Amino acid sequence: MKPTVAPFPAARLRRLRGTPALRAMVRETTLTPADFIWPVFVMDGHDAEEPIPSMPGVSRLTVDRVAKAARRAEALGIPAICIFPYTPQEARTEDCAMAWDPDNIANRAIRAVKDAAPGIAVMTDIALDPYNINGQDGYVEDGEIVNDRTVEALVKMALAQAACGADILGPSDMMDGRIGAMRTALESEGYQKVAILSYTAKYASAFYGPFRDAVGASGALKGDKTTYQMDPSNSDEALRLVERDLAEGADMIMVKPGMPYLDICRRVKDSFGVPTFAYQVSGEYAMLKAASQNGWLDGPKVMMESLMAFRRAGCDGILTYFAPEAAELLGG
Repeated sequence: MKPTVAPFPAARLRRLRGTPALRAMVRETTLTPADFIWPVFVMDGHDAEEPIPSMPGVSRLTVDRVAKAARRAEALGIPAICIFPYTPQEARTEDCAMAWDPDNIANRAIRAVKDAAPGIAVMTDIALDPYNINGQDGYVEDGEIVNDRTVEALVKMALAQAACGADILGPSDMMDGRIGAMRTALESEGYQKVAILSYTAKYASAFYGPFRDAVGASGALKGDKTTYQMDPSNSDEALRLVERDLAEGADMIMVKPGMPYLDICRRVKDSFGVPTFAYQVSGEYAMLKAASQNGWLDGPKVMMESLMAFRRAGCDGILTYFAPEAAELLGG
């Protein structure tokens, strides 16, 4: 029903903007630390970190420091962290067997976080690109990224992460059929409680560059990812992908990137009413940080405004590198 607005001066819409108290009373959208998932990068070593130049304020952390980060997240009221492994090029292989090794760096980090901060939900990344010498999310055969063989590998990766204690699996690969295959395997192996947050609408975006620096993939990618990630021109296709992934057993849905695709977030939420998340990706973070460091923008204010935009667009939560900084401002 269309709202009725009295004519001026009976309706002075500024009345409810006049004081902080009035603005708080009628605020339509809220933001709390519970709305964040904090992505962290893990590397080999002990009690060390390496700053990522293209992501100011973000570092790769050793497993022990990831555990400390989890305790910090718990204290700030952030409910989940997401673990991404840094793999140097010399450790990558054609068969990607490290992806499901129970002692790979990501799986060691899962166990360390569950020991250090049992109340934190641990999310993982499922794709072959951190381990693939070709830098692709799937196996490459005769120049083609093949689907079904890749799905078999992703299922092994999912089971290994579940066995290490992961609470939420994040398939980010965009292969067809992988959600159904993972859900079937998880159920048959007794991991019925493990949730799947599917990167359902992941676009072939130019906003991922700093992330590839962070995980050691810059320069490793041979070709591009346009045959499996979505065309940025498409919107209806995202809804078909959401419908399929939900039917196959996804519990939650991800849109990636975030701010350039707020229209997709809103369409997904309005069409399906399911838990909907967005990833404020590395390029988005880096742009805001760089502009802030140059004095072109008020960093804290644009950070909070950008995060609120996700909530206003219908997102239930946001993967964001701003998570600890924003949580502190929110009083977490």
